[in-house]
Amino acid sequence: MQTAKRLDGIGEYYFSQKLREIEELNKQGKQIINLGIGSPDLPPHPDVIKILQEESVKPNVHGYQSYKGSLVLRKAMSDWYKRWYNVELNADTEILPLIGSKEGIMHICMTYLNEADEVLVPNPGYPTYRSAVKLAGGVCVDYDLKEENNYAPDFAALQASDLSKVKLMFVNYPQMPTGQASDKKLFEQLVAFGKKTGILIIHDNPYSFILNENPMSLLSIDGAKDCVLELNSLSKSSNMAGWRVGMLSGAKERIDEVLRFKSNMDSGMFLPLQLAAAKALSLGKDWYDGVNEIYRERRKKVFELLDLLNCTYSTEQVGMFVWAKIPAKYKTGYEVSDEVLYGSNVFITPGGIFGNAGDGYIRISLCAPVERFEEAISRIKK
Repeated sequence: MQTAKRLDGIGEYYFSQKLREIEELNKQGKQIINLGIGSPDLPPHPDVIKILQEESVKPNVHGYQSYKGSLVLRKAMSDWYKRWYNVELNADTEILPLIGSKEGIMHICMTYLNEADEVLVPNPGYPTYRSAVKLAGGVCVDYDLKEENNYAPDFAALQASDLSKVKLMFVNYPQMPTGQASDKKLFEQLVAFGKKTGILIIHDNPYSFILNENPMSLLSIDGAKDCVLELNSLSKSSNMAGWRVGMLSGAKERIDEVLRFKSNMDSGMFLPLQLAAAKALSLGKDWYDGVNEIYRERRKKVFELLDLLNCTYSTEQVGMFVWAKIPAKYKTGYEVSDEVLYGSNVFITPGGIFGNAGDGYIRISLCAPVERFEEAISRIKK
């Protein structure tokens, strides 16, 4: 049996492969400290878990759910956008709950891309953008994000290029993997670019609450709904990565278009999970402050670890990772990652998995207790 041509050039996700390798090393007694993946190790708020428990035992909550999600959840998402981003969203027409925002990336590509349609993809950037575009039959067109330009797109260079086949542009601020914070001027430029070119801007926004004092939505810019769809998620901000709760927001017409595809792919989310997610979205500033205080202490240890490796980095970056430039003696971040993994039994992510513009960097996740970072530092010193 041969696989479909759409899988040509699509490999297994890097972290899927690496986790298997780490599992084998652990079987050999290596006890690898994994500082690579951004999977929150902290639990959701106790009240969120309580709602899930209470609702799950009810006899009438186990059937198929609405393809558009519960109105309770959509209203909670709308209120959350208004409270934190000052964005007005109609809960009935401008929000689509997702089984994780990662599936939303695929839904968008399948909704809008025909064979050979082009998509602007950030380099470095989240690898799923690239694979989703290819699986939908599209063509990835890299736009480089450079440190000297604060990891913003070079709009002049983009507008001077041939954009005639470009339908979508993926953007992500706070940016992953670089940790570049969002910025109103940059957001205004993105909306202006989308309007001028007719390109639909897809903003992936899961990191806006992590070590970031100014959460922003691209939809807060005047006229953004004309050219923007925004993905968001509870995975990072609410410590609910395994719960798979995301959302897509934008103009009614765009939401309806994506729903045409999504409604043929799944049958809705478990209702108690939706009600628990609505509770998570109602939490106040003290919740986010508490989570960030923990991440702040962890980040200090990451800086210490990076200093030990003679890496350079910005202390102004936000999100749940630290992005760092490798020393000149190494050719790529893969060399650093392998040296630390096989020499010290500590896994850190090579920047090259996010595109060749990341070859000279590594990325460390904050998703481990302080004690694990201290142990990693001790191992590397030895």
